[in-house]
Amino acid sequence: MLHLLLSIAFDPEFDPESAERLTRQLRAEIAELDVESIAHAPAGASPDGAKGSDAVTLGAVVVALSASSGVFTTLIETLRDWLGRHSARHRISLTIDGDSIELERASAAERQELIDAYVRRHTGR
Repeated sequence: MLHLLLSIAFDPEFDPESAERLTRQLRAEIAELDVESIAHAPAGASPDGAKGSDAVTLGAVVVALSASSGVFTTLIETLRDWLGRHSARHRISLTIDGDSIELERASAAERQELIDAYVRRHTGR
């Protein structure tokens, strides 16, 4: 079982209501995947190196999923797709056992290379 912390840092110009709406949308998309659970992260559960839980870091959830299924790769693709649809200056940080990856503005090739390496570390593929 993998437990990961997913933190969304929204564009600083985004209003809290819009950020909350987008967080709910992303949670709903993740819930449609074959994950074991998805829950709000406890207060102060930001990944190491994160900018903290200021007003722009509104979305943080803990996701549990099976390590042996392909759900992890599907989750990563869902996050990439979500970022692609919401091209403002949002960032998503994923943390597993202290190992973090941040998805944000990068070329599609750079983002894919980083994601592939991260997935390999956590799936053994």
